Amino acid sequence: MELIKQIKEAEQQAKEIVETAKAGAVEIAEQGKARQLELRSQAEDERKAAIEKAIAQAEQDGQAEVEELKAQGTAARSELESKARGKMDAAAEKVMDKLKE
Repeated sequence: MELIKQIKEAEQQAKEIVETAKAGAVEIAEQGKARQLELRSQAEDERKAAIEKAIAQAEQDGQAEVEELKAQGTAARSELESKARGKMDAAAEKVMDKLKE
């Protein structure tokens, strides 16, 4: 009789150990999922920040290039106007000289 009682107690203890282990495994799995979601969210935030930084840098670089191209265009236009003005003045002088003759 005592042996049967000990066996039943051992079975009960084994069941409790199994239930405790199951509960612990579920808790660990839930913690793992929560950590994974947290890491995924953090990675997404970092990715968005990197994209925003790259966009801002590209806008800044683009604006600098636009300013440089504007300056080059202005310089080229001034040079062309100067050359054209010199040629127009020379042509006007020739016309005036021809008219005076």
